[in-house]
Amino acid sequence: MTDLTPVDRAPAPRDTHLSDAAWQLIAEATPASTRRAYREEWARFTDWCTTEQRTPLPATGQTLAEYTAHLAGRDLAPSSIGKALAAITKAHEAADHPVDRRGAKEVLRGYRKRYASTGGTAKRAPALTLNALRAMVATLDPATLVGVRDRAVIVLGFAMAARRSEIAALNLADLEPHPEGIQVTVRLSKTDKDGHGRIVAVPYGSNLATCPVRSVAQWREALAHHGRDTGPLFLRIDRHGRLGHVATGRGDADGRITGETVAAIVRKAAEAAGLDAAQAYSGHSLRRGFATAAYAAPGADLVRIARHGGWKEGSAALYGYLEEVDRWRQNPAAGIGL
Repeated sequence: MTDLTPVDRAPAPRDTHLSDAAWQLIAEATPASTRRAYREEWARFTDWCTTEQRTPLPATGQTLAEYTAHLAGRDLAPSSIGKALAAITKAHEAADHPVDRRGAKEVLRGYRKRYASTGGTAKRAPALTLNALRAMVATLDPATLVGVRDRAVIVLGFAMAARRSEIAALNLADLEPHPEGIQVTVRLSKTDKDGHGRIVAVPYGSNLATCPVRSVAQWREALAHHGRDTGPLFLRIDRHGRLGHVATGRGDADGRITGETVAAIVRKAAEAAGLDAAQAYSGHSLRRGFATAAYAAPGADLVRIARHGGWKEGSAALYGYLEEVDRWRQNPAAGIGL
């Protein structure tokens, strides 16, 4: 009798086993903020299933469709419902269960039409203009640790066109001095899940108050004064003025700020500056503001703008931001003699 080939042999127990180290790396492939959001969405779904006497795992296509209709009945934005379905799908994939989303997708498609026809629109963080940026920075006290940090967060985030998660993830080692400014290495981003990284050149600004290079230098001096020359670039500051202090069971042990902290910093400064719709400003306002300001500048280069901010080639999001500039700068109705 001939020996069995690897294809013929029944799988050994080891063939279906994953080590803790492998599971840990799989978990780290998804950003911590996304994992946290997925857990929250999954908890809401399982609570609803308990109330409705339905099985959450594996859920039937009808259950997913009914849950989608339930979320639509709460007048949620279609994008929020899409995120909930993504979390449910992820839970099924992790448990190796197939998931039928066809009915849910049809329900969501119908809801999108109704949502649009009744005046619903996607909520977008307003783009931060340079005038608004200056007004926000002017409200920050340069004599305080919080004021120095918040100015550096806002102006560096704007100059890099950075996502809030990218700002929070920066380490001191990611900044390299350059005769014309600083080079910042972004090691991970939403569109770079494999961690290839990109280097963002940040030049000196012409306005001292909003110069990202000088703002970061001042913040680094403050860090050095507190004995911090390695680790996260931006640290938490509690209400007692303690740098990097983390309450038990909350936040990263190294004291790093979160993306939510970046959003809160932007919103608080917008409110202090008395900006219209200040509550709508968020960390994304920095990224969106840079895109529109850079595109409106003379000699704007779309390819360079995209590379600078880490947008994918042909990014629909980037083109959407730039349309706000083009709808007036290149308006086809402007020169027809009306």
